[in-house]
Amino acid sequence: MNSSPSDPQTDDDAYMHEALALAARAASEGEVPVGAVLVQHRRVIAQGWNQPIGGHDPSAHAEMIALRDAAQKLGNYRLLGTTLYVTLEPCVMCAGAIIHARLSRLVFGASDPKAGAVNSVYDVISKPRLNHIVEWRGGVLEQECGAILRDFFRARR
Repeated sequence: MNSSPSDPQTDDDAYMHEALALAARAASEGEVPVGAVLVQHRRVIAQGWNQPIGGHDPSAHAEMIALRDAAQKLGNYRLLGTTLYVTLEPCVMCAGAIIHARLSRLVFGASDPKAGAVNSVYDVISKPRLNHIVEWRGGVLEQECGAILRDFFRARR
């Protein structure tokens, strides 16, 4: 995305829409519908969607895939000056990777009352005790992000 709206919330909404499209892709593949895009200098540099089932990989969360892709593209595991947009509040594994990669900012859609590691269940990012602080914002397009998850699980019951 190379648009240049001046309102940061407009950017957040636009990038979250991109993450939602990736979540829909995950759902179409039978995966829990979570999507993520990583942005640097207002340009998407990496993306991911949940793939643990198809990839036989418990760490293949949308966030992890986007972080791995960006690190390979940039030739550095430190992803300074980036913002991660993800449709669901990250889990402990993903929150740890976000901190370790030194992301500047995290934006998520729906909260995760069962495994969220920003501020729902754990406070890995909101009250960091580690050596890097990540700015964060939750609830962006929360209704849409929550609906895709609810619809997915409702259809599986």
